[in-house]
Amino acid sequence: MVVSSHGLYTEVPAPDPEGSRAGGPDVPPALSRNVIALGLVSLCMAMSSAMIHGLLPAFLITVLGVSVLSVGTIEGVAEATTSFVKIFSGRLSDGLGRRKVLVVLGYTLSAAAKLLFPVAETASSILAARTTDRIGKGIRDAPRDALLADVTPSEIRGSGFGLRTALYTIGAVAGPLTATGLMTQTGDNYRLVFSLAVIPGFLSIAVLVIGVQEVSDWPTGQQRRIIMRRGDLQLLTPVFWWAVSIAAILALARCSQAFLLLKAGSIGIDPAFVPIILVLMNLVFSASAYPCGMLADRISRRLQLGIGVGVLIAADLALVFAQTIWLTAIGAALWGLQMGLIQGLLSAVVADASPRQIRGTAFAIYDVAVGIATLVAAIGAGALWLAGGPAATFSAAASLAIAAALVLLLRPVPKLSGH
Repeated sequence: MVVSSHGLYTEVPAPDPEGSRAGGPDVPPALSRNVIALGLVSLCMAMSSAMIHGLLPAFLITVLGVSVLSVGTIEGVAEATTSFVKIFSGRLSDGLGRRKVLVVLGYTLSAAAKLLFPVAETASSILAARTTDRIGKGIRDAPRDALLADVTPSEIRGSGFGLRTALYTIGAVAGPLTATGLMTQTGDNYRLVFSLAVIPGFLSIAVLVIGVQEVSDWPTGQQRRIIMRRGDLQLLTPVFWWAVSIAAILALARCSQAFLLLKAGSIGIDPAFVPIILVLMNLVFSASAYPCGMLADRISRRLQLGIGVGVLIAADLALVFAQTIWLTAIGAALWGLQMGLIQGLLSAVVADASPRQIRGTAFAIYDVAVGIATLVAAIGAGALWLAGGPAATFSAAASLAIAAALVLLLRPVPKLSGH
């Protein structure tokens, strides 16, 4: 194990699957076709999900008559469910030495869950649909990210995760745009939009089955087992745990995108156009994710992470004071920029700080920590919204982002023994 050139994170030597260095040691490594295919799969499913999620808070409040606190609870429970499932699927993919079967299963379950939204009549039925959808996400995400890391050389992992994130975010942009167009043409027919969202969801499964190849060259001499042992966790470096703690604090500071949509609604934006705020956020996220991923392969990742946290603080403060569509739009754009700066970078950190034989487990642990923080943030944000409105919610988020900045500044980065 060696310290990476980025000055912060570690590198764990791993085999080079799919011939990504086939041109020899002097040829720069290239991204695997699996990375592009996984990105297209994410694009299709993100479009399907965004067509629903961009309208869901307004649907819950205006059509089903639930409270803002209930919206936060639904979002938090759904996201936490995702994370707890990931710990099992990630470990299972390590034990089996196969990732694709779990990725296919997860995407299929999420696509099938989309069928429940058009017929939902109560908040509990929406919760069931969201939870089922998120279980599918939980099954697929850790094995998918581990698969992507397995086929991407460490020198370009920031680029690999940045590209997948960028393609995912293109789908997250196309979804709300499509939903807005359909809403304006159908007289705010939520259920019709939810029905049409099923199409890209099932398309993602076709792309996955045809375009993504399983990686079968598990390293010789590395034992595979499904039951986790204490020794497995000891393979995870201090840098990994440091990154997990930073990611959890940032998840608290972001609360949930549902509150960004509710903020847009609170300043008088028509429900049909509220998803445009999500589009703006994801446009900036998409445009910045791949360049920022490449940047993370070239500069100090700690510096880039600090810049991202600073942008998050600015986004939360803009949303505290926003009373016009323009300031709200600035807050949404900054929110997207900080996601672009941070998300691919943190995924690359997890990949670099974990050996291949427990990489699925590592991504699962990371996601569980973020999921628990997201649950707490969503419920807390809903309670704060009821008590003090949007200003209270985003003020608390800004305070937590400042706490993350202080951790970056004051807590030394762990060093590996022998370095």
